[in-house]
Amino acid sequence: MGPLTGFKVIEFSGIGPGPFAGMMLADMGAEVICISRPDDKSETKFQVSERGKKSIILDLKSAVGIKASKALIADADALIEGFRPGVMERLGLGPEPCLALNPRLVYGRMTGWGQHGPLSTRAGHDINYLALSGALHGIGRRGNKPVLPVNYLGDFGGGAMYLAFGITCALLEATRSGKGQVVDAAIVDGAASLTACTYGLHAEGVWRDERGNNFLDGAAHFYDVYETADHQFITIGALEPKFYKELMVLMGLDADEIASFHCRYFEGGVEDRDTWPQLKATLESAFKTKTRDEWCRLLEGTDVCFAPVLSMREASSHPHNKARKNFVEIDNVKQPAPAPRFSRTGCDLPGAPQPRGAQTTTVLSELALTEREIHSLLKTANIES
Repeated sequence: MGPLTGFKVIEFSGIGPGPFAGMMLADMGAEVICISRPDDKSETKFQVSERGKKSIILDLKSAVGIKASKALIADADALIEGFRPGVMERLGLGPEPCLALNPRLVYGRMTGWGQHGPLSTRAGHDINYLALSGALHGIGRRGNKPVLPVNYLGDFGGGAMYLAFGITCALLEATRSGKGQVVDAAIVDGAASLTACTYGLHAEGVWRDERGNNFLDGAAHFYDVYETADHQFITIGALEPKFYKELMVLMGLDADEIASFHCRYFEGGVEDRDTWPQLKATLESAFKTKTRDEWCRLLEGTDVCFAPVLSMREASSHPHNKARKNFVEIDNVKQPAPAPRFSRTGCDLPGAPQPRGAQTTTVLSELALTEREIHSLLKTANIES
């Protein structure tokens, strides 16, 4: 089940954004066959990004391994690879021979720096791509160094999501044209794309190119994280005046205080920034008078734009997440459920990650290979025929 049911994707095993993009497509119903190396002995049980996929082992250094790969590609709708530029070409599996073999193939390439440019062949990680894109500069407190958003924003937000989106767009176009194409998904490109709104605000003169000096980066008193009496944390996002006013009322502030705290940002009052530090100090003191749970009882479910900061353990137990079924257990591993949701083509619960090479025999038996070639591939993969 799922909107991508009937589509077949060949994924060349990697780390980070490539497998996550494959997981997203598998979550949506695509048949994803992941090709691993014979020397990859990593445990898959806890690799959530491997869920819902078929796993085979092929030796891409052998002629028969390349032949099997091409046989799979010839019958696929899309391909995912995350090697450095030039690696797939040296294997004889670059876009040119693959598209010649299968003209409707969508060839998805996942890299940090992209397929061309001065840094394209150099090593890097999420932190580097975020830094160069300009996204990392704006995350953190005023006067402090940038804060790392784990690898959510780079690998997964700017990388995997854009690759999955690009592949899906190209698959849609291929249904009309009958022609495939290459999707060059670079994390540095995607991370830069995610800053589109702040670039617009900056051009408008509303956003300062300074960390911790803007209404969405922790500078404003009405949009920040606050510590509570029990050393837990809550979030306030009362941007609009009507929500802000409700927050003040529920916090028990009198009319004069409400007037002095009133947020004029969305009424053109950029000059209010000068008062933010003083107002924030007042809110910091106020929020420390109650525990996180006490604030939840008072503010959760109102229009003040409030939520407690929950740990991974707590998030899965929250009533809203439970009602939305946002977390599932697969093979005793708790993990986020597939998203988004569809009204008609709903997605099944993904299968657990398979051991490396678990479907090698089954998948190879469906290809136009000789018995001797299949035996050779299974031997290389240390699988009994």
